[in-house]
Amino acid sequence: MDKLIFTAVSGAERTLRAQQVRANNLANADTPGFRANIELASVQSLGGYGYDSVHQSRSEADTISTRTGTVRETGRPLDVAVAGNGYLAVESDGGEAYTRSGAIDIDANGALSVAGRPLLGEGGAIVLPPHTAVDIANDGTISVMPEGGTVTQVVDRLRLVSAEGAELTKNAAGLIVSRGGEPLAADQNVSVRSRVLEGSNVSAVEEMVAVMALNRSFEMQMKMFKASDSMNESGNRLLGA
Repeated sequence: MDKLIFTAVSGAERTLRAQQVRANNLANADTPGFRANIELASVQSLGGYGYDSVHQSRSEADTISTRTGTVRETGRPLDVAVAGNGYLAVESDGGEAYTRSGAIDIDANGALSVAGRPLLGEGGAIVLPPHTAVDIANDGTISVMPEGGTVTQVVDRLRLVSAEGAELTKNAAGLIVSRGGEPLAADQNVSVRSRVLEGSNVSAVEEMVAVMALNRSFEMQMKMFKASDSMNESGNRLLGA
């Protein structure tokens, strides 16, 4: 009966965690560049004398779905979509982090950012000089037309990285990082499209189906827990008879 209790409780805990992940995915179904989280769990032995055969579920750091989202035209020069399994590099509190969101903002000083995080180029954080026009080429090269100028000027090149072969997760800010914490290598083969944005890769239908399945699983685990409690009560009555 103790084994049944551990199985039911740890299973219910894992199910609640999975529901939180799915709910967060659904909440970001319309967030540009959002990558759906995939909840991971493994089996862990409880350990201790008399519990060698008792196992429970253990939640691990989430991984992410690398499926490409839908790309839509915006016509805005500072909007970009990254092709393939590449990412834009941004400055984060814990160092370098990555994103597929290509809605680039520019402040009064010409500094480029994505969702408030400085956008990184080959020379560090990108700052544009005073200009009248800006263009981002497929290879990530950023060019501007200086104020009063007649010839375009190359300012920097986006730091584009590839995640091929890397295990990815998200940090506390929701940005993509490698599971080991090491920076991803720049890849000259990663390209971008300008004046377009990639949407979220969340499938609302898939997430809703998964949530319904998790609800049924949670109900089953609660029934197991109640059955174990009922058996414990019956055993206590027999011992007290």
